[in-house]
Amino acid sequence: MRTKSKLIGDRAFYKTALAIAVPIMIQNGISNFVSMLDNLMIGRLGENAISGVAIANQLMFVYFLVIFGATAGVGIFTAQYHGMGDTEGVRYTFRFKLIANTIMTAICIAILLLFSSTLISLFLKGEGKPEDAAETLKIGMQYMEIMLIGLVPVGINQAYAGTLRDIGQTRVPMIASVIAIAVNFIGNLVLIYGLLGLPALGARGAAIATVASRFVELGVLVIYTTTHSKQHPFIIGAFRHFVVPGRLIGKFVVNSLPLMANETLWSLGMTFMNQSYSYRSLDAVASLNIENTLWSLMGVAFLAMGEAVGILIGQKLGSGEIEQAKGDARKLIAFTVACGVVFGILMFAISPAFPKLYKVSDSVKDLATKFIIVYAVMMPFFAFTHASYFTIRAGGKTWLTMLFDSCFVWLISVPTAIVLSRFTNIGIVKMVAIVQSLEIIKCIIGGIIVHSGMWARNIVGESKKEV
Repeated sequence: MRTKSKLIGDRAFYKTALAIAVPIMIQNGISNFVSMLDNLMIGRLGENAISGVAIANQLMFVYFLVIFGATAGVGIFTAQYHGMGDTEGVRYTFRFKLIANTIMTAICIAILLLFSSTLISLFLKGEGKPEDAAETLKIGMQYMEIMLIGLVPVGINQAYAGTLRDIGQTRVPMIASVIAIAVNFIGNLVLIYGLLGLPALGARGAAIATVASRFVELGVLVIYTTTHSKQHPFIIGAFRHFVVPGRLIGKFVVNSLPLMANETLWSLGMTFMNQSYSYRSLDAVASLNIENTLWSLMGVAFLAMGEAVGILIGQKLGSGEIEQAKGDARKLIAFTVACGVVFGILMFAISPAFPKLYKVSDSVKDLATKFIIVYAVMMPFFAFTHASYFTIRAGGKTWLTMLFDSCFVWLISVPTAIVLSRFTNIGIVKMVAIVQSLEIIKCIIGGIIVHSGMWARNIVGESKKEV
């Protein structure tokens, strides 16, 4: 009973948690469902199209996590400032997010413009026909060139949406995202296949629709936040004196750099592991893209709960309720794992049917089914490490977060993938299963850190004392 009370909360506890998590689940669920439909549309164009788009998206995935890291690092302060009722502090974090995200966006666009061809080619060295590799590169380049335009509003979107989520207002970003998703889906239908008398643009059409949807999302967020300033007072005067105190810039940077470095290194690690998988066969690129599409849809519950953990625990820490934060963290992590178990079982159940929706070879479908089973079995473990990550991050221990997350990937997962792909003859499915099963080790590490309580601290209270 004592263990049960530590891991299971009352109805009010889950009502509060779900009030934060459900809008994020709905937003991510709809977004990933439409992304799945987009993926299926592109998949009907053939394996080269799906591989080219998948590789380009894998490279841009690094950018998205860089922006996520920059925003999340300051978001820890946002949640704690909100927890102690400091609107001016929230406003400073919002300004910093805008500045940092804009700088990072410019850097990432420049890198991808200069080196996209070389980077995409790294994924085309596995077994396969040279003409397929050339076609995949061409499609990936065409898709990337258009998608880079869409990175411009992404950083600003994250500053607005991230700040709203950090103060517990998850409904507005959900609505903005749903509207953008509708624009993206309709645009894909029209532009990929050439409906309503327009030319069929294939993968380029998908990119144009995505770019348009991101500008629409930005418009919704800006208009809503500006016209509802009483509910969101941080926006009042946010652009009037666009400054952030020097003492806070230092703290924001010190807190953000490890998270930004972590997200960058983690995403690069994931990209490198996928490149190692593709080293064996070009079929692995398409198969993993199919698997990842279903994974993104099935993982919405535990991924959203992870964000809720960060927000709720951050606010508790900001209000000085340290012991309460520790207790709530245990209950939220347990609930997140339960979500992982349920959706892992569902993912396993539909593994044979899902790849059949794609117009790809039987070998790709068979490989995708096996990959789906591997990731379905591992989903509860990923749920645990995901919730642990947000728990550790909530207290501002960003260097510890980096050691737990990206350092594990580069010291354990990446070397394993390199050795297995280049120095053994092990099959690709067994290789992926071995690399992914390393998450169990990470679970043990995360459990030890969370149980120790070393992550639990009030960082905005510490900042106030120094002023």
